[in-house]
Amino acid sequence: MTPKHEKQEFVTVLVRDPKIQKEDSWHSYIDYEIFIHTNSMCFTRKTSCVRRRFREFVWLRQRLQKNAVLIQLPELPPKTPFFNMNNPHHVDHRRQGLQEFLEKILQNALLLSDSRLHLFLQTQLSTEDMEACVSGQTKYSVADAINTFASLKRRFPIEQEEKKREKNDADSDSESSSSRLGHSSDDSLSYGCKASTVPEES
Repeated sequence: MTPKHEKQEFVTVLVRDPKIQKEDSWHSYIDYEIFIHTNSMCFTRKTSCVRRRFREFVWLRQRLQKNAVLIQLPELPPKTPFFNMNNPHHVDHRRQGLQEFLEKILQNALLLSDSRLHLFLQTQLSTEDMEACVSGQTKYSVADAINTFASLKRRFPIEQEEKKREKNDADSDSESSSSRLGHSSDDSLSYGCKASTVPEES
């Protein structure tokens, strides 16, 4: 018999917070925040937050299909020449399509066993680095990559850390030692993702 209080596994995925990013002087693209909250044993981390662009979703679908040829994968929202990243309706329609794609992918146990999916959802590795990791061409494993990203993503980028340190040094010159007790910790701030209702991800 099944225990009364046995917890049912769940995976919650949210695709949200689209942002326009500058690729170079002439080109821009939109990336989306992917938030995962789960109690599934399939996942190395129970909460995660990354940003991905549309072409990375295309790469993911191609790789998943190659490794699961007997499965009919869900479609991505169509790429259209009429897509306007400054049109909120266009952007939100694509965001909804990307979320529906991931929701369907995460319901399939065979696809959940693909390491590329986990690197896509729980690290910020490039597609090239994900391929190298899965192929055993890196010094780190899939789990190492995921755990390392989880530990780093709460910190500021190096240049921001240096600016903050310089500011703190300047403040300490003009303030008394007792006032230093009020300084907040960097660990209370997140890098790359907006605040979440899950404490671990705030």
